[in-house]
Amino acid sequence: MKNLKPIRSCKSYTNMEHAALERSRQLISPRKARISNGVNRRQFLNLAAASAAAALLPSAGCKSQTRVAASSKSRKIGTSLGMAQPNIIFIMVDDLGPEWLSCCGGEEMKTPNLDRLAEGGMLFNNAYSMAQCTPTRATLLTGQYPFRHGWVNHWDVPRWGAGCHFDPGHNITFARILKTAGYATAAAGKWQINDFRVQPDAMQQHGFDEHCMWTGYETNNPPSAKRYWDPYIHTKAGSRTYKGKFGTDVFADFLIDFMKRHKDGPMMLYFPMCLTHGPLTNTPLDPDAQGNIERHKAMVRYTDHAVGRLVKALDELNIRNNTIIFFTTDNGTAKSIRARMNGRLVRGGKATIGEPGVRAPFIVNCPGLVPAGVRTDALTDFTDIFPTFAELAGAGIPADVILDGRSIAKLLLGKADDSPRDWIMAMGFGAAKLADGRVVGAKECADRVVRNKRYKLWLLDGKPAKLFDLPADPAETNNLIDSKAPNVIAARKKLEAVARSFPKKDGAPKYDPTPPQPWDVKPERFKKKKIKKPGK
Repeated sequence: MKNLKPIRSCKSYTNMEHAALERSRQLISPRKARISNGVNRRQFLNLAAASAAAALLPSAGCKSQTRVAASSKSRKIGTSLGMAQPNIIFIMVDDLGPEWLSCCGGEEMKTPNLDRLAEGGMLFNNAYSMAQCTPTRATLLTGQYPFRHGWVNHWDVPRWGAGCHFDPGHNITFARILKTAGYATAAAGKWQINDFRVQPDAMQQHGFDEHCMWTGYETNNPPSAKRYWDPYIHTKAGSRTYKGKFGTDVFADFLIDFMKRHKDGPMMLYFPMCLTHGPLTNTPLDPDAQGNIERHKAMVRYTDHAVGRLVKALDELNIRNNTIIFFTTDNGTAKSIRARMNGRLVRGGKATIGEPGVRAPFIVNCPGLVPAGVRTDALTDFTDIFPTFAELAGAGIPADVILDGRSIAKLLLGKADDSPRDWIMAMGFGAAKLADGRVVGAKECADRVVRNKRYKLWLLDGKPAKLFDLPADPAETNNLIDSKAPNVIAARKKLEAVARSFPKKDGAPKYDPTPPQPWDVKPERFKKKKIKKPGK
């Protein structure tokens, strides 16, 4: 498959590189693997050359992890891109499609701060998230598709438990990779793939030096249901209610404070917002908002406001020109919410594989680094985040790590006219199930979509079922799967060939079970009734 190229064997590396590779293998399952995104030897050398300490990538089992390679007050020069290491901020909103952003053609309201980011940077027309919360988060953190990392369906760990968790012994995140290149790392917002009652050090094990996270709803702990007003938040100091505070403000304050303390060295901030997921609420900017639509608009407006706060802080710290901001969303808007975009009515598509469910707004901005005023048709999906961050940071990737994505760093920096992707893919929605005491996918082969710049193929129960010409039919109403037109047949065959390259059976989440807990969902209960999912 064109987009998946293995790296050369570690036998061709120097002794120093070999030591780094051997140490890195302790991060993940000991089975043999490969890198499949075309990361090259020169990129690995950047890591090794930074310092012999680069071989000391922190173990996931350690409660305390030390940043290596570069100090917090130095910035490595000469990455494979010929630039100093940039700061990276990745902002991901919860449950919001592009129809709510005025820069994407949304007609319901204005999002001025996001509009400025788009006008001063690069706006993608063809970016895919996965279809729902957990599959998206695991995909962007690991650079793997759900069929590989196993989180094919949604599983709310603090709510349902059952021993399942995002296990750092089996999954390596971009945060851990960036730490080897000297980055200070922080996360704020929504996590929900570990239970902090059971794993209080999970964020450190996943590579984040500091964190400020809503716990997710913890079964049998009512205060934890709150993520907006009076939020229940976990930090290194433990979990508690922030009385009288609005959750987004707590997260933004934390991130701005982290910026101030780490402005002299490279840093990576991961901000998976709680907004705009339900429960719909009023906000500090719109305290009197009433009704679902007005409250949803208030939450979108506050999302824009929070982004504006972060950008303003970067300006005040004089680090705006070496900080790359990514803005996107984890999946589409809730199905009950509709909005007009580019002259047509769009119904929210969360947890579906139609365009309103998986086509994400995707903005990248950094004055002087990312070209301004660019609207691109380049293809990208969330598997590309991990390798892109690694290339921007000049960080090597251990040879045991499998990546399905490709770096789009050169495109972002104006060093390429297109992404290296010929196709992108999205999948992953609905609740997983329990089988023999383990969390597994609801089906052996989950429904998915594969597309190029024009055509989109739906695969249902593992078989091609629908084909749409997206520029001509953005609402996906005219199924061309049986078309006899030569160009349509050729496009279908190419996309079907991509689909055949995927495993016939999806993987399951990889984890060593956590100890049994009183709130664990029991297999018999799970089979009898559908699990309520208001907190996902």
